Amino acid sequence: MSEDHKSLNFLEHIIEDDLANGMPKETLRFRFPPEPNGYLHIGHIKAIGISFGLGEKYNAPVNLRFDDTNPAKEEQEYVDAIKEDISWLGYQWKNECYSSDYFQQLYDWALLLIKDGKAYVDSQTSEEMRTQKGTPTEEGTNSPFRNRTIAENLELFQAMKAGEFKEGEHVLRAKIDMASPNMLMRDPLMYRIMYKAHHRTGSDWCIYPMYDWTHGESDYIEQISHSLCSLEFKPHRELYEWFIENVHNYSKSDYPNPPKQREFSRLNLSYTIMSKRKLLKLVEENIVFGWDDPRMPTISGLRRRGYTPAAIRSFIDTVGVSKRENVIDVALLEFKIREDLNKTAKRVMGVLDPVKVVITNYPKGEEELLEASYNDYEDGFGSRKVPFSREIYIEREDFREEANKKFFRLKLGKEVRLKNAYFITANSCTKDENGKITEIQCTYDPLTKSGSGTPESMRKVKGTIHWVSIKHAIQAQVRAYDRLLLDEAPDSHKDKDFMEFVNPNSLEVINAFLEPSLQTAKIGERFQFQRLGYFNVDYDATPEALVFNKIVGLRDSWTKK
Repeated sequence: MSEDHKSLNFLEHIIEDDLANGMPKETLRFRFPPEPNGYLHIGHIKAIGISFGLGEKYNAPVNLRFDDTNPAKEEQEYVDAIKEDISWLGYQWKNECYSSDYFQQLYDWALLLIKDGKAYVDSQTSEEMRTQKGTPTEEGTNSPFRNRTIAENLELFQAMKAGEFKEGEHVLRAKIDMASPNMLMRDPLMYRIMYKAHHRTGSDWCIYPMYDWTHGESDYIEQISHSLCSLEFKPHRELYEWFIENVHNYSKSDYPNPPKQREFSRLNLSYTIMSKRKLLKLVEENIVFGWDDPRMPTISGLRRRGYTPAAIRSFIDTVGVSKRENVIDVALLEFKIREDLNKTAKRVMGVLDPVKVVITNYPKGEEELLEASYNDYEDGFGSRKVPFSREIYIEREDFREEANKKFFRLKLGKEVRLKNAYFITANSCTKDENGKITEIQCTYDPLTKSGSGTPESMRKVKGTIHWVSIKHAIQAQVRAYDRLLLDEAPDSHKDKDFMEFVNPNSLEVINAFLEPSLQTAKIGERFQFQRLGYFNVDYDATPEALVFNKIVGLRDSWTKK
């Protein structure tokens, strides 16, 4: 076996074997088929990356198909959001398709199945059908309506379509095998009555096809060669193939190539839920501000928080394609965005928890502009001027009255470098009645100006801290985020509601002081606030009131693992 063949993932092996066994390469077609009942989340990105990645690898078309068969939960808003998310990730689809485009064809095929004695109208209640279906260890029993005549089934099904019955009064079921060990094969539902307007077909239909009936036939109509889905659909494969095999008998000339379903493990991420239903609950109960809240694992939430398509795609590439379920540490995703922004984000200065520093020997009323590079290790981003004056802010945690030898920041009697500026020495500090430090008095060495080339400026000092000039600083709101859920595996607790794990302190709103160059920052622009982390400008920002989201801190826990 060649090294190239060994490096293929198992889905690529399947495709290569199919091509080697005579499948024409021009018949390769893939699809990504979301249901438009919510926003895409990080779990969907693996499926997106697999289907579109195979399309890119084999130069094959990829359809974006909306499996829109449940008008009670689906909306145009979700369709638009899904398209925006996939485009933002950098993928392009060949055709935009909708299962609702196939409603008439699906109905016509259902009529043919009835005529062949392979489908029937059942008039039991949902509870009666649930009981009659049996259990995984007990065979089901036949519906009392299973042996209706073909003529009666046709008449009832056509009357269902005509709107002559109430919701729940009748359903159409496939007639397969009530004794099958696969419960999905025990006469599954194909149609139900639902008086809900569809976001595309309006009120044209009052019967809607079930997912298992619609999904495979949509693949078949679009002549998808490989229907790739997550492992939870593996038990559905037998039903998928049953429906396609029977429909293929009617349509071989129009649709010559039946698709094949293959499954991969879905993406599970620590501290994250992937259920659209649960994410919707967070939105509806105002735990978050919306689907694009930066704490949400939705693609729109990650985009708003400041994640980049490159970081997300690199994350998916690293996770890879597998057959076995596992949980990926969210720290890997955070590592990927750090890795990307370390190369692409400008470095600037901001102070989130300020304490005032007065440089007592700096001339009163004087100020100067210091040259500051946006990136220390390369000049690709250029530089900007940073104002300096007698009174500055530093981070409160960067000062201690007394500290051990491992503390390399500012402490009484010791010297530290101000980034892009001078060396200062702390001489004294002032406290309020509660003992909180309100001001630090320092002196500076005017010969130590960064970039001046003087022997004094070349003197080695262990600590460098960031700062902003109080007189020139601009104020901005910074939104700092913690885990939305406090449990590493919130879905693993079957006896608890996931809402019990919601972190009440997942958002901290901070009044920050930033260097004035950020006044012109654009929405979506990303920066490294030196020594603090990566931040981007939120949609809520205006030129008069800047708002930044903290994307991720600088500390990396992934590489240590």
